[in-house]
Amino acid sequence: MSNTALQPAQPAPAIRAYLGGSFDPVHRGHVQMAMAVYQSLLPLAQAQQRALYVSLLPNARSPFKRQSSDPKHRLAMLKLAIQDTPLYIDELEIWQPPPVYTIDSVRTLRQRYPADSLIFIMGMDSARSLNKWQDGLQLTDYVHLWVFYRDSMSVPDMGNTRLALQYWLPTPLQAAVTDSPAALTQPISQPSFIQTPTDPTIEQAILKNPASGRIYIDMRQVAAISSTQIRQTLQQQPRGDSEAVPDSAAGNHTKPVIDEQMTAASAINAIMNPPDPLAKWLNPAVYHYIIAHQLYSAAQFR
Repeated sequence: MSNTALQPAQPAPAIRAYLGGSFDPVHRGHVQMAMAVYQSLLPLAQAQQRALYVSLLPNARSPFKRQSSDPKHRLAMLKLAIQDTPLYIDELEIWQPPPVYTIDSVRTLRQRYPADSLIFIMGMDSARSLNKWQDGLQLTDYVHLWVFYRDSMSVPDMGNTRLALQYWLPTPLQAAVTDSPAALTQPISQPSFIQTPTDPTIEQAILKNPASGRIYIDMRQVAAISSTQIRQTLQQQPRGDSEAVPDSAAGNHTKPVIDEQMTAASAINAIMNPPDPLAKWLNPAVYHYIIAHQLYSAAQFR
């Protein structure tokens, strides 16, 4: 009888998808995109007996934006938005000093999960401009891309087909487009050793991998709303006299409190009875958090 010990089976590589953004604030469109990816990948993960993680990846501050809300508020709103969903939050970027570039994050993720299938989710508007990002054309050296087409976009003379939309991508990326999301779940072989461009004497076990770098264009419609629109709408909403007149100057410490209570009650009524368009795009718990903490008021941006 052989006395060779049986080696435990290694778990299959996981499938990990990430939706990055400032989430300032997080809205239903963000959750809709992440859930659409989750629902598409789940049967594939189950068939392959692989773990599936779809995460929201809040950034510290976008390199293209001059300011953003306090990370603790954005993180709190994210936690409220994904309650009762299978989604996760990855805090890789949010506590780093800005700017943090996506290329650095995907390199870190590849180092963290060298054997897993990594997918980065974005809209076509972002994918079209990858040649303007910091090393944006190198993203597919490390991760697959899941690109959402936005219905408000149109392709002149060619029709809104996946074949037509691939020509919206920067030329070096067009050949990577695939018709099947299953191509983005292919197991990844061991990463090769490459030298860092900043220090040729240092070798790192990263990430360039021939199995990586496919692009899937998802033709499903996603909510045509942006965090910028939501912030602008919130800034135009009255928030009570406490914003315009300090308590000490008004000489009345009761009125601002009453105004705040009335404003909060009005916001809750809008959530429960949606005449307010924001109620359509914001999770009620997120909307209530924004009102309770007086986020995105006009005074905040003066």
